Amino acid sequence: MASTATHFPELSAADLLAARRSPMPDALVAPGPDRTDVDRLVEIALRVPDHGRLSPWRLVLVAGEAKHRWVEQLLALAETREDAAKVRVSTRKLASAPLAVIVVSATIPGHKVPEWEQTLSAGAVCMNLLNGAHALGYGANWLTGWHAYDARATALLGLEEGQKVAGVVLIGSVAEAAPPRPRARAEDVVRWLTL
Repeated sequence: MASTATHFPELSAADLLAARRSPMPDALVAPGPDRTDVDRLVEIALRVPDHGRLSPWRLVLVAGEAKHRWVEQLLALAETREDAAKVRVSTRKLASAPLAVIVVSATIPGHKVPEWEQTLSAGAVCMNLLNGAHALGYGANWLTGWHAYDARATALLGLEEGQKVAGVVLIGSVAEAAPPRPRARAEDVVRWLTL
């Protein structure tokens, strides 16, 4: 199956990065990336800073019928929570995107590379997935939510002891572009150190 993504050959890499936006989760629809594009996304995702070459992350890909079952199981768990109404809404956000990539922080405790740096590397994997999806003509949204922290929900992913969900990156074709939103202004967040 050939990719149906929209590519941006006319944009420079810098312009492409500057134009990236996260569509609303329910605006991510089929068709999603085909196997060739998924392989390319994973290749891009793993090109992150990794002090000590530890690979302190894992990726769990969920698509098709497995994704449908995963969301259904999360909805069943949501109903057992005190905040069921709220988490039901956030869980439904996972449904429409054809591909979910769960990035798992798999830090190695006690290593000379601080765990904080290892965790940041997992965050970089999430960001590379967003940029990679955009570069390949798809949309992507990085979520966490209750299912990233609830032990019963993370058990569905087969996480090992100490592993944590760094992000759930939803990927698909964009049915509706993200509306513009205010961004941080450089003058509010940047300062030059002068000694």
